[in-house]
Amino acid sequence: MTSSASPAKIPGIGMLRETGKLFALGLDIIRGIFQRPFQLREFIQQSWFIASVTILPTALVAIPFGAVISLQFGSLARQLGAQSYTGAGSVLATVQQASPLVTALLVAGAGGSAICADIGARTIREEIDAMEVLGVSAVQRLIVPRVLASMLVALLLNGMVSVIGVLGGYFFNVVLQGGTPGAYLASFSALAQLPDLWVGEIKALIFGFIAAVVAAYRGLHPSGGPKGVGDAVNQSVVITFLLLFVVNFVITLVYLQIVPGKLS
Repeated sequence: MTSSASPAKIPGIGMLRETGKLFALGLDIIRGIFQRPFQLREFIQQSWFIASVTILPTALVAIPFGAVISLQFGSLARQLGAQSYTGAGSVLATVQQASPLVTALLVAGAGGSAICADIGARTIREEIDAMEVLGVSAVQRLIVPRVLASMLVALLLNGMVSVIGVLGGYFFNVVLQGGTPGAYLASFSALAQLPDLWVGEIKALIFGFIAAVVAAYRGLHPSGGPKGVGDAVNQSVVITFLLLFVVNFVITLVYLQIVPGKLS
């Protein structure tokens, strides 16, 4: 007599089910964006809160990121005899890669964890169930404003990180490595393109969306009790980090195939 394993015990089925639920929540959030009434007050409050907890850490992290990229690329360019491309390489690396990732990591670590803790606390207090019983959509009322706020703050912080990173890279390359200011700026203006800036902003929007959706999903499905909410917060941050690096790789690959560089 043979016994077949239940679907819940088959390896990988649980992960596929969780992935499907996360994707379904993302679709519900996108649909809820266009539904009325829009929770404008909640959106403004969440935008201010996320910005207040992320702007200072993001600014402080942006300086060493820009410095490390500029110093490393400047050292490599000097060894290869390509000092004239130092400005373009460091600035493009900052705008395309470093700025969106730094922004997303801080938004996920600070803003996303706060979103997950808030939604998780409401879930274990059965506020979400009460809203559904009363016919109020928790997704539209609570989650959609938080997702839009996360996307807006990520977009604005990405611009700030880009400016700080570029200025920091310029300072460290010109002052510490003895680079030429004119060559630094000339190489950047010669090789940089407007799509390089757009792809960074698009990444920031997508990363902010992913961070908020994952945080909201884990907040809606805690394992139970206050300890479960704390575990959900940790899981949301880890899952978001993994997804961000995967999505960043895919977007960068597609962008490099669609928009060739000026040297190609």
